[in-house]
Amino acid sequence: MPQKQTLSNAYPNIQVSQSLLQRAEGLIPAYTQTLAKGPGQHIKGIAPVYASKGKGARMTDVDGNEYLDCTMAVGPLILGYGYVKIDSAIKAQLADGITFSLMHPLEVEVAEMIHEIIPNAEMVRFSKTGCDVTSAAIRLARAYTGKNTVLCCGYHGWHDWYIAVTDRNAGIPQEVQQNTYTFNYNDIESLLQAIDEDTAAVILEPVVFEEPKNNFLHQLRDICTERGIILIFDEMWTGFRLALGGAQEYFGVKADLACFSKAVAYGMPISLLTGKADIMRLLEKDVFFFTTFGGEALSLAAAKATIQELREFHVPEYIASLGKKLKDGYNSLVQELGMSYTKCIGMDCRTMVTFTAPNDHATALEIKSFVQQELIRCGILWAGFHNLSFSHTEQDIDYILSAYRLILVQLHTALHDNTLRSLLRGVPVEPVFRRTTNFNTKAKTL
Repeated sequence: MPQKQTLSNAYPNIQVSQSLLQRAEGLIPAYTQTLAKGPGQHIKGIAPVYASKGKGARMTDVDGNEYLDCTMAVGPLILGYGYVKIDSAIKAQLADGITFSLMHPLEVEVAEMIHEIIPNAEMVRFSKTGCDVTSAAIRLARAYTGKNTVLCCGYHGWHDWYIAVTDRNAGIPQEVQQNTYTFNYNDIESLLQAIDEDTAAVILEPVVFEEPKNNFLHQLRDICTERGIILIFDEMWTGFRLALGGAQEYFGVKADLACFSKAVAYGMPISLLTGKADIMRLLEKDVFFFTTFGGEALSLAAAKATIQELREFHVPEYIASLGKKLKDGYNSLVQELGMSYTKCIGMDCRTMVTFTAPNDHATALEIKSFVQQELIRCGILWAGFHNLSFSHTEQDIDYILSAYRLILVQLHTALHDNTLRSLLRGVPVEPVFRRTTNFNTKAKTL
């Protein structure tokens, strides 16, 4: 029988997943189109590799095993799988057409909604991926200011201007690498040291898992205003999840430009570039940013229906309440068990479990792999994060916490007895490609 959620499962049979993975070998580079979904982020030989379907907060793999999903497609599924109202909106639009030889009214209707709910969204442009709109924002900032240098903090996609500052910058000209630098979150001094007279833009994820301290975002706003620098918020994660209007609404700070994707359209491919009209108007003549599928109607229909649901049912607040229960519950457990080497961090709407190695008996990645392995046995899909949805329930959170209690006791004992490595049944997860502070180049101080 395929596995369901119980605390006494055997490890799932993943034969079909393994067969598909073998077929992908040598055919699909790195096996995956999305790094966070790939086999390197799941314990190899134990974790499912390929999904088949989903409903609510549960996903079924190709072998028929069902999991309570804590990843939710790495962010987009804010309402859950198979949400009837959004599916119906997509089907209704599909009956009329997907894309056309003229613009579609949904472009206007959704832009009006975005203009209403997102602070400073005086004008709106649609595209397909997050890196589309962050790259467009950088081009706009450079055109508007007549300057070139970009300072970034967080992850902003695969395009040259950003990946140039990472250790995966092969194929990017040196001239491009010399125009982007980094600064550290919650560290105004690192920003001030990085700013030069050619700085066009400061772009950052307004919050990842570390909360802003000492009015950090407000200080950024003031510095950018004083120096004529365009402030850009990358709100792929915070948009529609932290608050309906994203981090700008939640923290009361307005960026000049803000970029969104993920949760806005229930998993359909769409991204948003929003911002002040005097900057955005450059897209009319001076700055070229057009794409065939920017006005594709199925995604716009999904976005319209999703935003209506998020607004009507106060979804960000609901997710935050569940997330707080899960975060506080986890931290209470580790405190009770005396496990100072792990904790749950982040804003309530999106949290992460962290591990440090308390001794030489296992690395942090091996500890994470063990927890993931045992959660899989309990029928929970987990990659270190809690990306909850409107389909998750209080009972789901209770079940996750009961699984954590069981597994954390096992983990603590295994680390004490130096047996954890022997309990790993597969290849441990690989380091995540995501660094938000203290990496690579910085601009020189004037």
